[in-house]
Order: sequence, then C-alpha cells, then structure tokens
Amino acid sequence: MAWFALILAGGSEVLGVIGMKGITMGRGWRSFALMGLSFLISFSLLSYAMQYLPMGTAYAVWTGIGTVGSTVAGMLMYGEDRDWKRMLFIAMILAAAAGLKLIS
Repeated sequence: MAWFALILAGGSEVLGVIGMKGITMGRGWRSFALMGLSFLISFSLLSYAMQYLPMGTAYAVWTGIGTVGSTVAGMLMYGEDRDWKRMLFIAMILAAAAGLKLIS
C-alpha cells in the first residue's frame, strides 16, 4: 500500500507542476486550485509512504516520478523539446527508481 501511495504522490506532484505552469501562463484561479490541492495530496501521500518505506528511497522515487512526469507533460502539453538526450536521461531516472524499488 505504501508503494501505491508513493506512486499517487508522484502523480499528484506532476499535477501540481502543471498547475504551476498554468499560473505562469495566466490561467487564473483554477490553476491555483489545481496546484494547491495537488501539492497537498502529494505531500500527504508522501508522508504516509515514509511511515513504511525508508526516507531516502521514498523521497528519491517521489522526486523521480515528479521529474519524469513533469518532463513528459511538458513535452506533450507545451511542445517542449523531445531531444534523444532528454529521453536517455528520463530512462536513467526510471532505471534508478526501479533499482531502489528492487533493493527496498
């Protein structure tokens, strides 16, 4: 259950970053609400997951999900660069997160 909560926390982190981008694009109160609610959910789920998982592992996986998810969202939603080097480093982050899961 802790791993499931951690994955949801990472997904909520991505939604919070999308809300942040919406704020910078002047999209109004809905972006503020999305950002605030998403980060609240994300931190709550991360806190729950840390009760059962090692802190370093939980935090690394959470930030990895947030980093990869935000990068992919930027590529799909905002036309950010899809360079092969970015894809390589995304794969490296995913491999590192999977490695932490395997040893935990």
